[in-house]
Amino acid sequence: MAKKSEGKTITVEQTGSPIRRPAEQRATLIGLGLNRIRRRKTLPDTPAVRGMIGKVAHLVRIVDEA
Repeated sequence: MAKKSEGKTITVEQTGSPIRRPAEQRATLIGLGLNRIRRRKTLPDTPAVRGMIGKVAHLVRIVDEA
């Protein structure tokens, strides 16, 4: 059985526009729950979320890791 998550979260803020970016990057932002510049979202700190952030690292910034 898998262990339960300790509740770690990560807050990301969108800093760049998806205009003139590949559709895959636009879809990744939507998957992260971001769709406007300066919008913030608190997400669970999992490898999948970290991977998505890595794909659009030039469009987002990590605000807080808790």
